Amino acid sequence: MYTPPHFKQDRAASLKFAEERGFGTMCAFDDHKPVASPLPFYLTYAADGTPQAAFHLARHNPLLKLAGGDVSWLLAVNGPDAYVSPDWYVSPDQVPTWLYQSVHLTGPVRLLSDDELSVQLDTLSAKFESRLLPKKPWTSGKMTAGRLETMKKAIVGLVMTVEEVEGSFKLNQHKSDADYVAIANALSAGDADAKQISHLMRQARPQAFAEQVFADDTNMLERSAP
Repeated sequence: MYTPPHFKQDRAASLKFAEERGFGTMCAFDDHKPVASPLPFYLTYAADGTPQAAFHLARHNPLLKLAGGDVSWLLAVNGPDAYVSPDWYVSPDQVPTWLYQSVHLTGPVRLLSDDELSVQLDTLSAKFESRLLPKKPWTSGKMTAGRLETMKKAIVGLVMTVEEVEGSFKLNQHKSDADYVAIANALSAGDADAKQISHLMRQARPQAFAEQVFADDTNMLERSAP
């Protein structure tokens, strides 16, 4: 991943982002072309602290032919993204750009045993069911044994040993406070992704917005003074 220094995230922040998202695009190369599949996953850690991304694929997914070797796969995990118009900046002579969050995890992949797959399925469903609280979580125990086994035969469990972690959160960190605030304010009136980017910008540089509020209050007082 190309990551300018202004946007580069450390390993801990990148892994935290990937785990919270829990959904990405797994990619590999079959010697002729890239092969990719969007999928949910969760992170675990080996005894030595090495991150592992656990996931599963449909048994007929072409990615499976590439598993079990030393070739690295890439898991691309993306967050919200938003277009930025040059008209929104305070400074002149700006160009269009795009703000986003993205993390890439890279490493070899191995197949899981049937027992490991069972644990993975329960762990994965528990991860996402917890986001639906106070709904009572769904568990595989709600399925009849025969139906569950039939469904399990249609998929294959895998785990990536994450050897490289790259994170890029492009939030206009290199811009002046005036331009930074102007873009965040403009994005706050956009779609859901734009609003989320605006929120992240405010979290990343709160002092810039505190100064804006102070300046606005000062100007208001000056205008109202006799």
